[in-house]
Amino acid sequence: MFQNPHAPRSLALFCKVVDNYGDIGICWRLARQLTHEHGVAVTLWVDDLHSFQRLCPEIRTESEEQNVAGIAVRHWRDQDGVFAPQDIADIVIEFFACDIPPGYIEAMAQCEPRPVWFNLEGLTAEEWVEGCHTLPSSHPQLPLTKHFFFPGFTPRTGGLLHESGLEHERAAFQSDTAARQHFLDGLGLTAEERAAQKISLFCYPHAPVADLLHVWQAGDTPVCCLVPEGVAKKAISAFLEMPATAGAVRTRGALTVRVLPFIPQPDYDRLLWSCDLNFVRGEDSWVRAQWAARPFVWHIYPQDENLHHKKLKAFLQRYAENIESLTSLPLCWNGAAQAADGWSALWRQFNADGEKIMQRASAWQQQMLENGDLTSNLLKFADALVAERDKNQV
Repeated sequence: MFQNPHAPRSLALFCKVVDNYGDIGICWRLARQLTHEHGVAVTLWVDDLHSFQRLCPEIRTESEEQNVAGIAVRHWRDQDGVFAPQDIADIVIEFFACDIPPGYIEAMAQCEPRPVWFNLEGLTAEEWVEGCHTLPSSHPQLPLTKHFFFPGFTPRTGGLLHESGLEHERAAFQSDTAARQHFLDGLGLTAEERAAQKISLFCYPHAPVADLLHVWQAGDTPVCCLVPEGVAKKAISAFLEMPATAGAVRTRGALTVRVLPFIPQPDYDRLLWSCDLNFVRGEDSWVRAQWAARPFVWHIYPQDENLHHKKLKAFLQRYAENIESLTSLPLCWNGAAQAADGWSALWRQFNADGEKIMQRASAWQQQMLENGDLTSNLLKFADALVAERDKNQV
């Protein structure tokens, strides 16, 4: 990747955990890919080690500094601190416009050459992203320039996070019946649950979970709903008539609900690959569901004045094509529309369109692969900035 001897070899990634696991989930995937696939020395600054530990059990929540999977992890406690130029990485990334410590920025300005500085933005399908991707922004006081880098769904964006071996691993797993059975056995599923329509459920607390549980319970098709512990606790506990703790399971009517322990990222991918339908939320699980080449329903992170509904509709306009139920069910799930004929009719139509939705999921996944992966695209752009910088200094 880096042919220029002055090209970036180290990177600092700053992450503030806002959406429980989504922010750190994205940053942890990015850090691992940078290190393991591109040989970049990564320091990951993160403010919430407890959320991080849920995704990566090796994390020690009491440690200020630690090395995990070849990545230096620093506990980012506050905005204080004095930094020297030798503390500064070749590339500095602030994830989702988090404010990095002023002392770090001041030290960046003292470096020769100065580091490449990115604001890695959140994922959206809105058209304006193409015009803003890679735009520069000069610091108001210091001789520093920050560039905006947007993930996205078109060749004029940064693409999506995608490890180089992920597609081969997914295809091999989904074609291996024994491997899938072994994985599901490990989660506690019975033979009847494995044979049912398997649906993973990951959503925010305000999702209309009880409505769908009622439809599935009253339906003719056996459904096994797999819910990570802590998700939709009120609705799940009401269905189970017991606390929704890991291992809890109950069958009522055609529906079996099983509560899963929180699992590491690689196993979450396998869960998505094993299910017939995945309800996902935020950004990280949303992207992983797209790589699973399986039908999914996205629960978007809520914003003031329902701005998230605009983002949801922008994605559905790209993704759903002419499959009406692939638009109507996500809109109702997110409160952006009403289920005029009830949730039973909505679910019946979604199921009836199952083959078309499955084909669309597979075609979309292949389309996204053509855009390249975000990590490689980001490093290529960083290398181009370094080359231009060196050229101007000659």
